[in-house]
Amino acid sequence: MGNKKLKMGMIGGGPGSFIGGIHRNAAALDGLIELTAGTFSSQPEKSIQMGKELHLQQDRIYADYDELLEKESLLPEEERIDFVCIITPNHLHLDPAVKALKRGFHVVLDKPMTLNLDEARELDKVIGESGLLFCLTHTYTGYPMVKEAKQLVSRGVLGEIRKIYVEYPQGWLWKKVEDEDNKQAAWRTDPSKSGIAGSMADIGVHAFNLAEYVSGLKITRLCADLNRTVAGRQLDDDGSVLLKFDNGATGVLIASQVATGADNNLTIKVFGDKAGLEWQQEDPNQLRVMYPEQPRQIYRAGANVPYLSSLARENFRTPAGHPEGFIEAFANHYRNFARCLKAKKDGVDPKAEWLDFPGAEDGLRGMAFLHYVVESDKSQTKWTDFRV
Repeated sequence: MGNKKLKMGMIGGGPGSFIGGIHRNAAALDGLIELTAGTFSSQPEKSIQMGKELHLQQDRIYADYDELLEKESLLPEEERIDFVCIITPNHLHLDPAVKALKRGFHVVLDKPMTLNLDEARELDKVIGESGLLFCLTHTYTGYPMVKEAKQLVSRGVLGEIRKIYVEYPQGWLWKKVEDEDNKQAAWRTDPSKSGIAGSMADIGVHAFNLAEYVSGLKITRLCADLNRTVAGRQLDDDGSVLLKFDNGATGVLIASQVATGADNNLTIKVFGDKAGLEWQQEDPNQLRVMYPEQPRQIYRAGANVPYLSSLARENFRTPAGHPEGFIEAFANHYRNFARCLKAKKDGVDPKAEWLDFPGAEDGLRGMAFLHYVVESDKSQTKWTDFRV
């Protein structure tokens, strides 16, 4: 595999964007990727300011993404960026992603995939036609112990899956902070920028993705109840969804950004006819496995732990007892994406474990989830078929 770092261009992630720093740190963590070019804000002066703070060359800081994609595509292959990372608000996902792919650049895109389901279908088609790599940063499936949970389910340790509970409580929108010069809250609660959903688009889609990833099952029907808890808010800030899966299992998904005092304890519980498991983001290095009439087992994270699967071990950086967290989980998606891209450039097959990062299907199903959740919430029939 070639030793040169992959060159990344960034669209978005400028001043005031906490997730921009997360992406940059995650991409740089393993020494496989370097930030080479970028346009970081819809305001050119802020983009230039950000680029200077990141010590980019002046001629690789661009006023907008059209300029970035055009000028980078004209550079010699050994100089231009290999892929773009897009971390703009939802309404600015489709256009730069499509234009990047059509100019031959691979894409890493923040979730959710697009503004609506029709756009997701359009982007999915372009990705398929391009033959290029696409990664959607559903962070939480990057945690090694989430990957271990997936492997336990797939190996039949839990038996036939019967029940799945997934919840994501946050409290940061407990009052109308979008009216307090809070940029992140403002666009996430604005239908023109966030789309048809608020908390479901921001965190509910993560819970949905986690449920399907760990269980290996697909949702076939759902019944949703969405709430606008804070007066005057345009989009949902709280919701619950009943789920039916393709094997007959049932589930419950809860996503709330008005769970006052809560941080980010995304939690999943999966129960089969032999055993159950539970994982919480606030204790991400521990996976609890529960058997009937036996003491529960605690799986602990760490490199070279012999009882863990290769999928989990491939995504550790530190020995057991040294915690890894959110940025490392994010970095696992970047590392796997980079390894696959390097393999593609070298004309070799990637390891199977490297292919385990979210892609176009995850994005398309996530947007379908949001579409049918809102449709169900508005319906008097309630139970709504899930189709992609």
